[in-house]
Amino acid sequence: MPEILDSVRSKYGAVAESTLTNNDAGVQAVAEAFGYSAEELTSIPAAANMGLSCGNPTATAHLRAGEVVVDLGSGGGLDVFLAAKLVGPTGRAIGIDMTPAMIDRARTNASSGGYTNVEFHQSTIDRIPLPDASVDCVISNCVLNLAPDKPAVFREIARVLKPGGRLAVSDIALKSELPAAVAQSMAAYVGCIAGAILIDDYRAGLLAAGFQHVQIVDSGADLNAYAKVENQSGCCSPAMAGESCCTPATPIGISGITKTEEPTLHAELTDLLSQYNVNAAAASVKVYAIKPQSAETTTTKLCCAPGCCD
Repeated sequence: MPEILDSVRSKYGAVAESTLTNNDAGVQAVAEAFGYSAEELTSIPAAANMGLSCGNPTATAHLRAGEVVVDLGSGGGLDVFLAAKLVGPTGRAIGIDMTPAMIDRARTNASSGGYTNVEFHQSTIDRIPLPDASVDCVISNCVLNLAPDKPAVFREIARVLKPGGRLAVSDIALKSELPAAVAQSMAAYVGCIAGAILIDDYRAGLLAAGFQHVQIVDSGADLNAYAKVENQSGCCSPAMAGESCCTPATPIGISGITKTEEPTLHAELTDLLSQYNVNAAAASVKVYAIKPQSAETTTTKLCCAPGCCD
């Protein structure tokens, strides 16, 4: 669905061009609510955090020195920079993002932070520009739910992972069907809720792509934490005043999803969250999976899963 991708690219491009950083109390509060420590957030460039997380995948990926890790939907580079420290100078941390402004912001952050083991590539995540079996670990943070073709994304992840490689993702998934008003809202889609799929479908999709030891764990985080940004992440928020996204445009419909243009994008999402208990249907989840060592069934344990590693 090109129209959906265009809408997502436009929204996140506006965020990338905004002044949102970890220096904004609300932005830092969102990241901390979803699992980042203050120490982690202050160890990387402030502009890498824009309050867009729904978890902390580097905390559960068990990255080791010398590994190659890929972050799908890398944004300003938050998780790439944290991963870069963990894999060290002999490893590589690679960010993939489809939004040009996000890539520009991430590369600027990498330069200002003096990182030498990171790189960023512009691409959609269903066409990862990396060779087969070249990656030890794939991480992602609240992005897979935005992909219209999730089975294609799962297949691409399996393709680039080395045999025995692992997936450690933070994402939004559904415990039950969303209310129709939320499911059909473009604001809720680009807000990472309406594009989410049922947990059982998520698990089935990863298994169909060839993964083993799939685990999807509800983190228990409150999705209303996004309100902590206090309108800073909305398209016409104070931190984004003057951005082109604040210009009214004609409402359009996309495959049953109604889009009210950006002047009310954040207001619409906030209104939906105030009317519906999104936590009843959706959850911030930790997703773990292993690519088999071979076509044979393996007994490899998923070390990043809760309770697996002490």
